[in-house]
Amino acid sequence: MRLEDAICRSSESAAVVFVGTSVPVKLLFEFLQDDQTVDTFLEQFPMVSRDQAQAVLGASRDMLLSTAGSEI
Repeated sequence: MRLEDAICRSSESAAVVFVGTSVPVKLLFEFLQDDQTVDTFLEQFPMVSRDQAQAVLGASRDMLLSTAGSEI
């Protein structure tokens, strides 16, 4: 899944949310930071698909690694 198919900016709050939901993407990162799993996140927010979560995590990984590679 492409990132642009997984997330968008909410017209109501301007937050970045998962497409088709009002679930902010930052909640996924907060769950992971608090030692929770992606499965736990998906159980709490069943309107978010696994493909959407994986697209966000994959894009984040790619951006982080490409940025880190240019600074080394």
